[in-house]
Amino acid sequence: MSEVKKFLYVNRKAPYGTIYAQESLEVVLIGAAFDQDVSMAFLDDGVFQLTKGQDTKEAGLKNFSPTFRALGDYEVTKLYVEQESLDERGLTLDDLQDIQYEDEDDDYAEKPSIIVVSRAGMADVMADQDVVLSF
Repeated sequence: MSEVKKFLYVNRKAPYGTIYAQESLEVVLIGAAFDQDVSMAFLDDGVFQLTKGQDTKEAGLKNFSPTFRALGDYEVTKLYVEQESLDERGLTLDDLQDIQYEDEDDDYAEKPSIIVVSRAGMADVMADQDVVLSF
């Protein structure tokens, strides 16, 4: 039996205006379906992908941000957000969606998926992965 590899999908782009954010989310869902150990990282303008209250009606685009709340159902439970990226954009954890998962090892207790880490902490997270894909 082969060892499960850890995959980190790094999101650096704003949620709309390019295809990167939506494509990343689709690739994450595919990877999770194949029992990979999948996590996501949000840096730079990528932190905007997780903000609350996104309204895309005037732009005529599909708002895919609610999909992040379903990631726990695919066992994607680690969404790393870089603190410095939040600070540089005037955002706090309160500006982000409340994304949770049910921890089956803890009597299905709901736990937060978003993990805020420093820039140095993000480097450690990346170093701990087998595969890092950037979008």
